[in-house]
Amino acid sequence: MALRALTREVSPALASCELTFLEREPIDLGRAAAQHDAYCAALASLGLDVARLPGDPGLPDCCFVEDTAVVVDEVAVLASMGAASRRGEVAAVAGALAKHRELARIGPPARIDGGDVLVAGRRVFVGQSGRTDAAGARALANALAPFGYEVIPVAVPGCLHLKSAATALDAETLLVNAEWIDLAPLLGFDLVHVDPAEPWAANVLAVPGGVLAHRGFPRTLERLAARGYDLRPVDVSEFLKAEAGVTCKSIVYKTPP
Repeated sequence: MALRALTREVSPALASCELTFLEREPIDLGRAAAQHDAYCAALASLGLDVARLPGDPGLPDCCFVEDTAVVVDEVAVLASMGAASRRGEVAAVAGALAKHRELARIGPPARIDGGDVLVAGRRVFVGQSGRTDAAGARALANALAPFGYEVIPVAVPGCLHLKSAATALDAETLLVNAEWIDLAPLLGFDLVHVDPAEPWAANVLAVPGGVLAHRGFPRTLERLAARGYDLRPVDVSEFLKAEAGVTCKSIVYKTPP
C-alpha cells in the first residue's frame, strides 16, 4: 500500500486561530505558508503522496486537518470538533477521504478532535481534554468497535490535545511530556521523555523513512538521535504560536498503489 498525506493550505486568517493555553502572538502569514510548503516537501521526499486542499479565509484553523477526522485502515471517522468555530473544516476533508474510505460521523453533542486520538495498533488512546469529552470517546469506540479497536481514555489536564504531549515513534515507543498527561494508560510502551526545557517537543510525526520533528527543540532531538531515529527536522515555529505542531497539519493513511 502507498501512503497519502492529506494536507490543507494555510488560511489567510490564520492569525485569528483558536487559542486556549497560549497568549496570542503575531503570526507571519508568509513565513507560515513557506513553512507549510517545506513540511509538504519533506513528506513528499519520504515517498508520501501529498494531497493539498485549498485553504479557506473563513476557517482560520483549516490547515490543522488532523483534528477533522480519525482515519484507520477500515474507515474514516469524521469528528465533531470541540471548538464550534472549526466544525466547518470537516466538509472539505470528508470529500477527500471519501475517495479512499467508508465514512462514519460523530455528531454533537459529543465532542472530539483528531489531535486527541493516538492510534497504536488496535489500541486507540483518546485524550479527555478541553476539546474532546467522554461522549466523543464513546462515539469513537462505537464507530471503531466493528473493526476490533479498543478505545482507551487518557486524561489531558495540561495542554490542548493528547498529541501535544504524546506521539508514536514506532509501534512500541512513544515520545511524551509527562507533565501534561496521565501516563498510566500508556504503561507498557517504551516512553521517551522530552527534555524538560522543551515541553512542546513531544509532537512528532513518524512515517516510514523518518521522523518529522520541529527543529527548534535540539535537546529532545539529541535524545531521539541517540536512539537511532532518522530525524527530518522541519520548522513549524509559526504554527506553534497557534498551539499546533508537526502532526496537526496532515492526515496520513494508506491507499492502493
